[in-house]
Amino acid sequence: MTTATFRYEMKAVALMSSGIDSPVAAYLMNRAGAEVTLLHMDNSPYCDERTIKNVISLAEQLEKASGNRFPLYSAPHGPSQTAIKESCDRNYQCVMCKRAMHLTACEFAGRIGAEAIIMGDSLGQVASQTLKNLRAEKTGIKMPVLRPLIGLDKTEIMKIAREIGTFDISISPSAGCTILPSRVTTAAKPERIEEFGIDLNALAKSSAEKAILLR
Repeated sequence: MTTATFRYEMKAVALMSSGIDSPVAAYLMNRAGAEVTLLHMDNSPYCDERTIKNVISLAEQLEKASGNRFPLYSAPHGPSQTAIKESCDRNYQCVMCKRAMHLTACEFAGRIGAEAIIMGDSLGQVASQTLKNLRAEKTGIKMPVLRPLIGLDKTEIMKIAREIGTFDISISPSAGCTILPSRVTTAAKPERIEEFGIDLNALAKSSAEKAILLR
């Protein structure tokens, strides 16, 4: 993969997990001309410490592969997850989780002067990434959401991950998310998510305010 050698055209916040997709999305948008700041949503206590270590390693590898700086921040996401579990239909947990992430990233982006957020979504790859769920997750989100992997399949994404050296880090062992419901909706309704008694905007603002620079 080639390194961007031009002036940045925009500044964006990339939501960064320890998985395969989000580092590839951040890399591709950087190559396309975006100055990318990484934001990891710390899922504690619903994950283990290996997740943070893997995310830090991924940020370091992205810098090696691109030759560009990738500042990495972490914001608490556990309180949002708990509030969602207590206030929403359990099968909406993942959709509401993604919605909280969108809102937190938008809030954080505004604080650092970024113009868009980057997601590692690939259409239909997992239950939370069906077209109906993606629409519901973005309801009311005013900032542009960039999804460079949306039309790629897993094989294509893994190929890029191997080329930029993030694949082996992404498959390193970790506990994963322990708050996942037994059943996840694949056809979320925007009007339904507005009916839950939860103020995600307030949770997102609090999370963004507590974001810390990891590296």
